[in-house]
Amino acid sequence: MNPLTGLYGAATALRNMLFDRGVLPSRRLEQPVVSVGNLSVGGSGKTPFVIALGELLKPRGIRFDVLTRGYRRKTRGVLVVETDGNAADFGDEPLLIARRLGVPVIVGESRYDAGRVAEQKFQPQLHILDDGFQHRSLVRDFDIVLMTERDFEDRLLPSGRLREPLSSLQRADAIVLPQGLSALHPMTEKFAQQGKLIWRMKRDLVIPEAPISPIVFCGIARPQQFFAQVRAAGIKPAAEVIFRDHHGYDLDDIQALIGARRDLQGGGFLTTEKDVINLAPNQHGLEPLAVAELRITLDNPTDVVDAILARISKLKPHS
Repeated sequence: MNPLTGLYGAATALRNMLFDRGVLPSRRLEQPVVSVGNLSVGGSGKTPFVIALGELLKPRGIRFDVLTRGYRRKTRGVLVVETDGNAADFGDEPLLIARRLGVPVIVGESRYDAGRVAEQKFQPQLHILDDGFQHRSLVRDFDIVLMTERDFEDRLLPSGRLREPLSSLQRADAIVLPQGLSALHPMTEKFAQQGKLIWRMKRDLVIPEAPISPIVFCGIARPQQFFAQVRAAGIKPAAEVIFRDHHGYDLDDIQALIGARRDLQGGGFLTTEKDVINLAPNQHGLEPLAVAELRITLDNPTDVVDAILARISKLKPHS
């Protein structure tokens, strides 16, 4: 094992202990906070889950916003995401959430400061905290943790992809498992016996009419998963091109993709929603371009929303 893994684990344990004992402070917003997070680095579906949760809340008539960091944005401070803005200012995932949900999305290094701005400007009844499980400086009232297939067998950074050990699931209110992962895992059974909610989600890749033999490209956390889903949909890529997660495409990237299509006689291009945001305004020439949308479906979605609302309905607003 990498010796840095031991140091990372010790530092993580110390940090959590300091928060647990109140040595490191956590601040509370006036309105309830529902956090969506995970244990591992990237690729668990947090952004599409936030969108799915928001789509379940909207028919209930609940006013909510989304608080997020705005990873890899070039700006600083608290900003309200403008749907016609760009990834450099707000981050690709906040833009995607804002465009899909049509609700206020506020970015900020301090999610407490972002939440205060949201409460002053929009008077929400509820905050959704995106990627919030490790952001312990903000008190949350319901913690949802998404698990991937490999999390139960993985190691802490940098040997593996885990940001925290499995024992940190003690802080969760609900643990979300992908369909296909056994619910009989000893760790899952243990937490279920402790009263943790165990939810199931299905990930579907919705692909519009894709070109024949497209150049399939992406800059996301787990590209091979995306490529496998594309192939499972019956699409045969002329090439699969990987960029780093949150990659901001420039004209050289566009020319390289166009060249690959020409050399391999590809019928066009296929990428993800997040990549389209990072392509703008440099996607000229990538035609025809099909965009795949990742959708999350929860088992018993009514029960999911009811469980969250039952918890937060017992809370009184704070000032």
